[in-house]
Amino acid sequence: MKVPKRSTRLKKLQKDAEKEETNNLFEQKNNTEDGVEKSQEEEDFVESPVVSDDDDEDYSDDDGSLSESGSEDSHLSREEDVFVSSDGEDSFDAKSDDVSGNGASSSGRDDTEHGKDDDAESDDSLPVVEESDSSEDEVTPRNTVGDVPLKWYKEEEHIGYDLAGKKIKKKERQDKLDSFLASVDDSKNWRKIYDEYNDEEVELTKEEVKVIKRLLKGKAPHAEFDPYAPYVDWFSWDDSKHPLSSAPEPKRRFIPSKWESKKVVQYVRAIRNGLLKFDEKPKEEPSAYLLWGDDSSAIDRQGLAYIPAPKPKLPGHEESYNPSLEYIPTQEEINSYQLMYEEDQPKFIPKRFTSLRNVPAYEKAVNENFGRCLDLYLCPRARKKRINIDPESLKPKLPSRKDLRPYPTSCYLEYKGHKGPVVSISTESTGQWIASGSSDGTVRIWEVETGRCIRIWELGESVRHVSWNPMPERPILAVCVGEDVYLLNTGLGNAEEQKNLEELLRVETPSTPDDSDNDKTTVNWVQDDKNGGIRLKHFKAVYSVEWHRKGDYFSTLMPSDILHLIYITAVLIHLLSKKSTQRIPFKLHGLPVSTAFHPSRSAFFISTKKNIRVYDLLKQKLIKKLETGVREVSSIAIHPGGDNLIVGSRDGKLCWFDMDLSSQPYRVLNCHPKDINRVAFHRSYPLFASSSDDCTAYVFHGMVYSDLNQNPLIVPLEILRGHASENGRGVMDCKFHPRQPWLFTAGADSVIKLYCH
Repeated sequence: MKVPKRSTRLKKLQKDAEKEETNNLFEQKNNTEDGVEKSQEEEDFVESPVVSDDDDEDYSDDDGSLSESGSEDSHLSREEDVFVSSDGEDSFDAKSDDVSGNGASSSGRDDTEHGKDDDAESDDSLPVVEESDSSEDEVTPRNTVGDVPLKWYKEEEHIGYDLAGKKIKKKERQDKLDSFLASVDDSKNWRKIYDEYNDEEVELTKEEVKVIKRLLKGKAPHAEFDPYAPYVDWFSWDDSKHPLSSAPEPKRRFIPSKWESKKVVQYVRAIRNGLLKFDEKPKEEPSAYLLWGDDSSAIDRQGLAYIPAPKPKLPGHEESYNPSLEYIPTQEEINSYQLMYEEDQPKFIPKRFTSLRNVPAYEKAVNENFGRCLDLYLCPRARKKRINIDPESLKPKLPSRKDLRPYPTSCYLEYKGHKGPVVSISTESTGQWIASGSSDGTVRIWEVETGRCIRIWELGESVRHVSWNPMPERPILAVCVGEDVYLLNTGLGNAEEQKNLEELLRVETPSTPDDSDNDKTTVNWVQDDKNGGIRLKHFKAVYSVEWHRKGDYFSTLMPSDILHLIYITAVLIHLLSKKSTQRIPFKLHGLPVSTAFHPSRSAFFISTKKNIRVYDLLKQKLIKKLETGVREVSSIAIHPGGDNLIVGSRDGKLCWFDMDLSSQPYRVLNCHPKDINRVAFHRSYPLFASSSDDCTAYVFHGMVYSDLNQNPLIVPLEILRGHASENGRGVMDCKFHPRQPWLFTAGADSVIKLYCH
């Protein structure tokens, strides 16, 4: 016969009991007053059943939850005094018979005793079912989420899922006032706990309460467990003998040892030779010694550099437990001790106590004894701190990158169309167009916002440099191809501007070489009808062209070999309006690498491999010489203010020069592992960038202050990646947008990228 679980039986019996009680109440209303009084007396008698002494002891120690043990047992009896009959039907105890109102109290007792006998008989007939003390074995949990934290369901309407996979809805939270009133009315409320995992209230049974109380008292959870059980000896020790060994004694124990005789002979020879000496009178140790005195004279010290240990200070009146008031420092003096150096602070601060019994233990006793031992053993000296500077304060406090926005961070657009490495790029002064020159012999003009190529020139040779005229009304593009420089009309602008450009880019008669000059220093200005512009024929390969800020002058650079520098100059300055060319009136001290005009004054920068010289074009004299200290200079860029410039080198170093400060670099940044190809400043934002063959472009924040006492602020911001390496070359050129914090980069992978903020 299968016995149902106790929790299921209890719930079913409770429902039947409540239904029977309601039926009895309706019958009692129809009876007379005598019948009502009689039924009340019977109910009162049932409500106070007899409880055993063990139950009284278990519930007498409650923390105010019950005033009497009998009242609680009456509630427990409803749940516990339930039995199962042999034919499978549930039966009630004496209380359920009394509630029905049939019979007096004596008959109720008889029925109770009879019910107990029947219960005992039915229990004997049923098979014994072993139940575990674990609550998980009795009731299967509704929630099947496992070890998932319940805080994950905090914002949800359900708390988990049951065995069928359906959501377990959260119960509505009862008002605190209503819950308090319900707990006052319910005498079993102290035995109810909230199961957060299954979102339900669980009522502890009588056995579970007993187990909890025993655990709180430090006892075993089960009463039948005996912690002091008698020891059971598993072995019998009667008439048992355990000798260490029953073997006979060996012969060697009765013969003198040869090893001992050899040692005796050695000792005798040592005594005869005087190696071992015996003092008849042992050396007596002095019973008294100097505690505070200097005993250095009594002991012979070896060496001339002996330094006696420092003597400790003798205790004075301030060390007394009840010193005079003049020895006790005030609170202000104690606070001033905290501001002193550690070696200058007093070792002991006097305090006053009423009696010797109130004096606590000295907290620095162990430290002072250890220090005294060090003095006696090593004789150390106090180490004075000359300066007390926090190393963190020496680090420069750089602002956060979020405060330095905007600056380019990510690639926004790509300009594809070249078939070879893009060597040089240049932006138009309005920022609407960008020109690019490639080694495939083409020059292209792109629209910045859309990436559309609007014009292409086929020049036949590899393009080395392109530069746009800085004046908006003169959309002229200068291109270096081999030994020629092309001044191309881009066709941009209105009709009036195009008419002026056609007149400006018209050459009347080709210029002839000047007979007065014996060397080849002249440049031929030739009309180029094929490409729509002017062609300047040089005598050597031109590597770069730079415009003056007014858009009329421009310079060309021809870094030929060192033998030609003896006879000819490598830098020429041209005047577009007069179609004339002139040499710079300066002697070059090395092979020129890069040139640049000053953004506001009539100064000209010429960079060699090691130095940078600044010349005044009006006075025709040298203004300043800057020592770079790098292996080889690759490019230079002038700050829009004109007093600072940056230099890129072939060994990956980026130098910042403050010309008002020194001729040496103000900062040297080791940022790139490979050669730096180009450096650039932004016209309006405090930004500068560098591009290298490692396929990266570094963006920096460079703020120049108007206050001459404040040095420029340099902060690295971003590393821009995206270009691929081609034949060992990476990013060939970089230029900033003239109005926006955008950066254009030209790579050897024939792609131009636009990085925006």
